[in-house]
Amino acid sequence: MQKPFNPLQARMLKALAEAMFHGTPMAISPSQMVENLQEHFSNIDGDKPKEIGLALYGLFLILGGPFFFLAPPKLRQTLIRRRLQNSRVDLFQDIARTKGVILAGYYGHWEHGDEEANFDNPIYQRLKYQLPAQRDRSAPDELPIKREAKRDLKTEVFVGHDAIPEAADVIVIGSGAGGAVAAASVADEGHEVLILEAGHNYPSSRITHEEARMTARLFKDGALQTTKDRDVIIFQGRVVGGSTVINNGICLRMKHAGLVHPQAEDVYKTWASLGAPISESELTTSYEAVEGALEVSEISAISGRNNGPHLINGWNKYAAQSSDPMDKQAITAWFQKNYGPKTPDSECVYCGYCNTGCPYGRKKAMPESFLTHATSTDRDKPARILDGAEATEIIWKVDDSGTRIAEAVEVTLRDGRKRKIAARKGVVVAAGALASSNLLINSGIENSGDGISLNIACPVVALMPEGQDMNVWNEDQMATYVDRGDYLIESHFQPPMSMATLVPGWFDEHFRRMLNYNRLVSAGVLFPADRLGKMDGGKLKLKIGEPELALLRRALATMTKVHFLNGAIEVYPALLKGQTLRQGMTDAEIDAFYEKAIVEPDDVVLSSSHPHGGNAINADPAKGVVDLDQRVHGTTNVYVTDASVMPSCIRVNAQLTTMAMSHRAMAGKKRFG
Repeated sequence: MQKPFNPLQARMLKALAEAMFHGTPMAISPSQMVENLQEHFSNIDGDKPKEIGLALYGLFLILGGPFFFLAPPKLRQTLIRRRLQNSRVDLFQDIARTKGVILAGYYGHWEHGDEEANFDNPIYQRLKYQLPAQRDRSAPDELPIKREAKRDLKTEVFVGHDAIPEAADVIVIGSGAGGAVAAASVADEGHEVLILEAGHNYPSSRITHEEARMTARLFKDGALQTTKDRDVIIFQGRVVGGSTVINNGICLRMKHAGLVHPQAEDVYKTWASLGAPISESELTTSYEAVEGALEVSEISAISGRNNGPHLINGWNKYAAQSSDPMDKQAITAWFQKNYGPKTPDSECVYCGYCNTGCPYGRKKAMPESFLTHATSTDRDKPARILDGAEATEIIWKVDDSGTRIAEAVEVTLRDGRKRKIAARKGVVVAAGALASSNLLINSGIENSGDGISLNIACPVVALMPEGQDMNVWNEDQMATYVDRGDYLIESHFQPPMSMATLVPGWFDEHFRRMLNYNRLVSAGVLFPADRLGKMDGGKLKLKIGEPELALLRRALATMTKVHFLNGAIEVYPALLKGQTLRQGMTDAEIDAFYEKAIVEPDDVVLSSSHPHGGNAINADPAKGVVDLDQRVHGTTNVYVTDASVMPSCIRVNAQLTTMAMSHRAMAGKKRFG
């Protein structure tokens, strides 16, 4: 293993670990934490390890240089509090977020070997946490933990890097929600399809519960990708199947009676007013087709038995005392997911590891559904997948009228080699909102990368009373939601490493909170940032303004009250300083707390898994990148079928709508003859 951190950086990591955990009964040593981080970052592709290394140099200078190394751990804590935890300087606040790296080195500890070798993992023992194979599932209504790899893609559907074809009928760039649905639709019409994927293939048989390794291998930048100013973490999959492999399988339409707030913005009307009149009935037909293919259904109550009801019961108490009609009409429901069908060999076993891939072959992500369909050997021309190959530019020829015709795609292979693959009939771009925008910008498409929206999440963790162990790690990560109309609240929980980075707090206070892991419950607010972003130098530039912050404060205050109404004794919102709210605070005091605590985005930890927009549909070429058929304006044979075509923020989880938009654009339309 080539270590990504040099001796000075490694020494800085150790010094930070000694300070962060000073005075706590650590289960592993700071030296072991550094080794864990060396291994973790060696698994991350790209420049993120170098970026973290530079941040460590910054910390070295900010915290006193050599003096920081010589100072005792207690004094180091004082320096960290002054310069990072309590700083109002944007640069220092940004660097303070590297605290999560240190926590990952501790809570992501894995004893080398398989799951059974980690039954006695010292971190898990300290937290009283059990890996899935340890859990008692003997009760009659429980589902046994069992691997089923029969849905995995076969090795023969993949193209080796030494056997790359010179041409294909249609090249589909991206294998996630938009790309897989498009590839299946085009293959159904008899075209020879080559699917390009920048990430690697990780079938369920290769997925483990080693959080650090799976996060490094399955996520773009090892789940450390951020907006340009580092205010928002952007979670995106970089694997065959894209983000469908590492998400929670949530399938919500952007308008759906009984599942979406009746007073929420009508997105269809908004799109029409912007110049993108998408037929609601047409998209509903595509929703139904995708839901049928994925066997979408409401999850079972046992899969979210504690954290799910905690949110709904608390909300019902809150809404009962509220006079706000939006609260009264709020939708509370169990999530609809693509876990089907509910049979013993395919039903979700609620292990709590959805975000690092399903090792049990239960989730019908793109590899287990549309990619399997596209690559089926039952057809004359089965699609093939070239993984580890990033599309970097579309090569054009121009006809006499000045219209562009895609004739090839340039790709960069994992070893740095470049290849050009000819497209006989056309190209489908579906690499995700950010990557597709970068690709089209690199290919000379004007206006690409503008008007990007996010659904931004912010967690609120709560501590239940002593003796009330919830053990919500032994269930589905996300079970229920509340749609309040202007924002959503979603129940969620994570395995130890990921949860440690979500739980706010510093030093021994954070350590105490994690020791109460079994008594924690959690939910996250989800609020829209509508068309605030644009691609700038390859990264997303997006600045949250006061309207978004005001909505965030109100949503966090509401969720805090919900936690307290359902019995929580302490609440830990995701604030950089790690403040605590305690039972007994009045509603006015809670509201005032958030008004004072959140002044700017740097005060709070924000993330998003749902970037959309950047290549918006619009009938007017001056106002959008693709036309109403999702063909790139000024081209004859290039279509975009991912979330980047959405003209505005859809507010709810974007997975299902991305698939439906792709189906609407490509299924049965014979775009390539």
